[in-house]
Amino acid sequence: MSKRDYYEVLGVSKSATADEIKSAYRKKAIQYHPDKNPGDKKAEEKFKEAAEAYDVLSNQEKRQRYDQFGHAGVGSSAASGGFSGGSMSMDDIFEQFGDLFGGHFGGFGSFGGFSNSRSRSGGRVQRGSDLRVKVKLNLKEIANGVEKKIKVKKYVPCKACHGSGTDDEKSMATCQTCHGSGYVTRVANTLFGHMKTQSVCPACHGEGKVITKKCPECNGEGVVRDEEVIEINLPAGVMEDMQFSIRGKGNAARRGGMNGDLLVVIEEEPDKELIRDENDLVYNLLLSVPQAILGDTVEVPIVEGRAKVKIDPGTQPGKVLRLRGKGLPSVNGYGTGDLLVNVSVYIPETLSLEEKANIRQMESSPNFHPNQSIKEKIFNKFRNLVG
Repeated sequence: MSKRDYYEVLGVSKSATADEIKSAYRKKAIQYHPDKNPGDKKAEEKFKEAAEAYDVLSNQEKRQRYDQFGHAGVGSSAASGGFSGGSMSMDDIFEQFGDLFGGHFGGFGSFGGFSNSRSRSGGRVQRGSDLRVKVKLNLKEIANGVEKKIKVKKYVPCKACHGSGTDDEKSMATCQTCHGSGYVTRVANTLFGHMKTQSVCPACHGEGKVITKKCPECNGEGVVRDEEVIEINLPAGVMEDMQFSIRGKGNAARRGGMNGDLLVVIEEEPDKELIRDENDLVYNLLLSVPQAILGDTVEVPIVEGRAKVKIDPGTQPGKVLRLRGKGLPSVNGYGTGDLLVNVSVYIPETLSLEEKANIRQMESSPNFHPNQSIKEKIFNKFRNLVG
């Protein structure tokens, strides 16, 4: 099923401000929150859909890509989707956006027994950092879409302790500083009375537990440096600097937290003959003087192979020949661009005495001198270019 427009999901216009988008999302989230609609699968999907829309539209970079390329521009066509690729879980939403709602519905983090950024045991859930890699694509790969295998150096869960960071199962103990909550509360006397503040526990770093005996392989971190080969599927029509997010393929988190994401950035390899202009391709064709005067049939490069083009007699420099459908497909599936053949004529820089004599003979012919209508046509063409 095709995705709905994100602006439509939140009920805002495309010119909506950041505050308007935030307010609209908050209303939708309150309306469809699972605490308010227990057991209602449709409401849960609406809740996720609103969060996915807000994830994109609240981020200036993602919003710009979405406005330009639609869902494909923010990762919905990537191999594994992304945070904005349709695979958001409730935990993702509460982890990312729970602080927008204050005290509503238990801080918007009580669904399923989870608190915002907390684990089942009550400790803080850590998240691995995102990784960014550039993937080079040639014109053929851009035109057809491609599956790539890339080798990424990253942090992965330690095999010796299975990511726990402990030497054995009995090497974890409840933090005595926060008593397993992951945070500490302090009371300060101010001019306005007693003020309570909460902060991450300095002893366990918000995890609620401490390691009494560390894994010797990872020194208690739960992660080690390694390499992983990752397959990514890139759609046809992608452009330079377009970014796709592959959820969960970034660095592993310390001691069993959430993995970060892998951000894949497109880098186009320049083609030797064709120049890209959005979805169109441009080829500069250089004709000889006889070819331009008498006409000819020439071959021009296309993405795969070559195509024959007829040159009419009297073709002028600067004429553009259009080969429809020989460009690149739109990443959103809105058709295919054209190949634009820009005609230039080579004027010889050196001539023999005989060649010069032949040219002077032709110079006396009126056919080699532009008439008034030709002069006006060329003048208007350049005036339009300047204007």
